Amino acid sequence: MADTIPWPGARYDGCAASPECDPRPVSAPAGRGRVLVVDDEPRLSRSLEQLLKLCGYQVALAEGGHKAIALLDAQRFDLMLLDLQMPDLSGHQVMEHVARNALDVAVIVVSADTSLDQATRVLRAGAQDFLRKPYLPDELLRSVENVLGRRRLEAENRSMQRRLMVSDQLHRFIVNNSPDIIYMLDEAGRFSFVNERIETLLGYAKDELLGQHYSMVVYPEDLDKACYAFNERRTGARATHSAEIRLTVKGGGVHPHFFESRSLTIELSAMGVYAQGQGGARSFVGTYGVARDITARKKAEELINFQLYHDLLTKLPNRALFQDRLDLAIAQARCNDRKVAVMFLDLDRFKMVNDSLGHLAGDRLLQAVSARLKACLRDGDTLARVGGDEFNLLLPELASKQDAQGVAEKILQALRTPVEVDGHEIFVSLSIGIALYPDDGDGLETLIRHADMAMYHIKGSGKNDYTFFADSMGSRYAQHLSLETGLRKALERDQFVLHYQPQIDIASGAIVGMEALLRWRHPQRGLVAPGEFIPLAEETGLIVPMGGWVLREACREAARWRCEGLAPVQMSVNLSALQMERPDMVETVLGALEAAGLPGEALELEITENMLMKDIDQVVCKLRELARNGIRFAVDDFGTGYSSLGYLKLLPLHTLKIDRSFVKDLPAQGHGHSIVAAIIAMAQGLGLNLVAEGVESRAQLGQLACLHCPQAQGFLFSAPVSAEQAQGLLRARQRYAV
Repeated sequence: MADTIPWPGARYDGCAASPECDPRPVSAPAGRGRVLVVDDEPRLSRSLEQLLKLCGYQVALAEGGHKAIALLDAQRFDLMLLDLQMPDLSGHQVMEHVARNALDVAVIVVSADTSLDQATRVLRAGAQDFLRKPYLPDELLRSVENVLGRRRLEAENRSMQRRLMVSDQLHRFIVNNSPDIIYMLDEAGRFSFVNERIETLLGYAKDELLGQHYSMVVYPEDLDKACYAFNERRTGARATHSAEIRLTVKGGGVHPHFFESRSLTIELSAMGVYAQGQGGARSFVGTYGVARDITARKKAEELINFQLYHDLLTKLPNRALFQDRLDLAIAQARCNDRKVAVMFLDLDRFKMVNDSLGHLAGDRLLQAVSARLKACLRDGDTLARVGGDEFNLLLPELASKQDAQGVAEKILQALRTPVEVDGHEIFVSLSIGIALYPDDGDGLETLIRHADMAMYHIKGSGKNDYTFFADSMGSRYAQHLSLETGLRKALERDQFVLHYQPQIDIASGAIVGMEALLRWRHPQRGLVAPGEFIPLAEETGLIVPMGGWVLREACREAARWRCEGLAPVQMSVNLSALQMERPDMVETVLGALEAAGLPGEALELEITENMLMKDIDQVVCKLRELARNGIRFAVDDFGTGYSSLGYLKLLPLHTLKIDRSFVKDLPAQGHGHSIVAAIIAMAQGLGLNLVAEGVESRAQLGQLACLHCPQAQGFLFSAPVSAEQAQGLLRARQRYAV
């Protein structure tokens, strides 16, 4: 036949002269493959090679079984056309090698042995087809195409399976490692799927929940709200979004990330899931949901809300919450015809604790005092911290004034025993002002202001007591406000002036120094002494700009005296605690000297013992830097402070000023056991100068001379005088007889 390959060795050119001899198929296969032709007949092998290459296949030839095995081990083939009967190694042996080594190659047996047993044997051994010799070219090519087509489909199927497996693994990884709980409920509300996050957040194993109703994990009080979200059937924008629900923690245990709790707050989003049925009908199959743990956010919101209405140090209500509750108490009292008491409580001498023991000790004292105050109150009372050491107390639903009086006495009694802070026993007292509704006002602001006035009245009358507001206190409070306003205007309008008091060398009677003292030229009241306005200036912070003005003016005056040829004397200027605390204190002092053109040796700064002990490290650093510029330092009111004397060796001090209270008590005769004698002896031992303050009699001066005190100042020599008068004393070279 013209379209057959009759016997091995017959010539086949692939494109004969006669059209019916054209062996090419109607359409070439879409894919290409590598084919190994194994036959010991070279002419037949080459004919197959040409036929296959014509159809686009890549072909390799192996003349015998050994050559075939070598090529199979070295290269990859998609298909092997295998003859069974070969002299060196049979086709069966080649197939055994393929099976034994699990080589990925399809096999079509092409053999002249067409017995049924032979065909059955090779097909069982793994061959995909069996062709007999001689064969038709179309038959061979069809078999090749079919086998390679199945092979491609199998490869694609395996690839798809791998991709599906990878995709499934990826989705499982994403779902199980999600920070949220992801779940599915069936149409009855039972869990059909839940990811592993449920175990870390709620403590339930997945197997415990599968098949269980969602109500098993919902906090009982939230069941009504939860039924709408967990039974969600809607989809899209109408589905449940960000619903807050509490879930139960297994066994009421501890949430692994935040705090001990029986519940966990989640934000739930859910939607219905539907299956597409015949005819396009949809059927509800369950609910898909995502539950996000929002415990951290809720905790942060609670903390922020707490901070808005509470004092973080004492955990007491702050001013805003106190005023809200006072408004409510007034409204209720107005309806019930009852009284409301507002108390303003201020700790006495709290600044002394801060100065001597430090701010941390002061904070602990406030916490301890808060605890004692709360122990004196009813559940409905409100204690609020409204300032550094200031508290407001609300007592609602009172029958009479005596009820408030009883609480005030109970509070004072509770503070009679000392408070222990860092190993120190601290005696605490309170000044308490009380205002009553409706007696002392019918509005929030009025009651608080009147309680504040009553508290200031107690402060000025001895402290550690309580009093009720009286109308007469209003004028005193107004005076206090007027004084503060006046001080602020005095700075702006240059109403301050300096007076100077001479410091005398006791041995020679000569003036050796001048202390600058502040006075206020009030436009209506005339010259106001510092005792009337300095405490208020310190309370309001005005002492800082006032102190800066004093320093600059004193330096300018001392420089003027020197320019006029007067004998140089030491200019002493007092520093306040607030000035000392400022980080720019050193620059301020040096700037005043530079602006005046005054050498540092001409300036002496007076500081108190309590100032030194407030922050000794900072004080030492600042004073040493100023001392390097020649400035001298004196400790004012020495002996009245609460500090250790060890600082005398740490600081660059030059002078101790003996307080006037000790000078006043000097005995008429003898000095062996007096405090002044002890101070003088100590100063002499340390090489420090001494100035005795408040010398008013010759007897006091005589005692100081006998004790070898080098310097003194006081009304015995001169009252504080104006700059012109002080200049006159220096010009006259005034000497005082001792």
